[in-house]
Amino acid sequence: METRAADGSFLGDLGFWVERTPVHEAAQRGETRQLQQLIESGACVNQVMVDSITPLHAASLQGQAQCVQLLLAAGAQVDARNIDGSTPLCDACASGSIECVKLLLSHGAKVNPPLYTASPLHEACMSGSSECVRLLIDVGANLEAHDCHFGTPLHVACAREHLDCVKMLLNAGANVNAAKLHETALHHAAKVKNVDLIEMLIQFGGNIYARDNRGRKPSDYTWSSSASAKCLEHYEKTWRRLFQRARLGHAGSKRFCL
Repeated sequence: METRAADGSFLGDLGFWVERTPVHEAAQRGETRQLQQLIESGACVNQVMVDSITPLHAASLQGQAQCVQLLLAAGAQVDARNIDGSTPLCDACASGSIECVKLLLSHGAKVNPPLYTASPLHEACMSGSSECVRLLIDVGANLEAHDCHFGTPLHVACAREHLDCVKMLLNAGANVNAAKLHETALHHAAKVKNVDLIEMLIQFGGNIYARDNRGRKPSDYTWSSSASAKCLEHYEKTWRRLFQRARLGHAGSKRFCL
């Protein structure tokens, strides 16, 4: 049975929409005048819906910077968490709004939430907002923050093929061989068959022989004769030759010493 709101719109999920307030609506839609009037009339800027979404979450997720500013000035909780553990800063990064991100950070938003859920940096990498990624790195975002579903921000950026974000993370010192269930960023790059991504990760020390929890190397996720398979095969052969030379050189030095 379909349910309608007072304005005639359909309510797909009654639990989500039933406690949606005029403040939430104005914040999400960017209706600054309406939001200002509501605030001046005493409306609560920290009212939550059943899933703990605040008006500040709603404004941040839509990149409504002026509404974010109004809510923060009125006392909105900058680090409020919704049912998924996301803060307004996470939502601002998901929207790719650098202006909202700067506003939230200037009001003390935590760049490194203490939970094993997606951090603001994860969200920025997921959305592919390199500008947000750069800013978060500059203010001390944890490059190795681990999300129980996604792994590290580098895993996320590789899975979504956001090369600019990947390069920023690697240049900032992100661990190229960090693993989630033994799965590395190079496994992700092989799965999406992105040769440029594979090349970049290997140049930063990506281990082409790393095996995931299924015992598979990155090359095991490529198609035979594909560009990504040939790329990994080339590096595997190169590594084997270098390793063999190193072994021969080591053996020769030992004979010389004897």
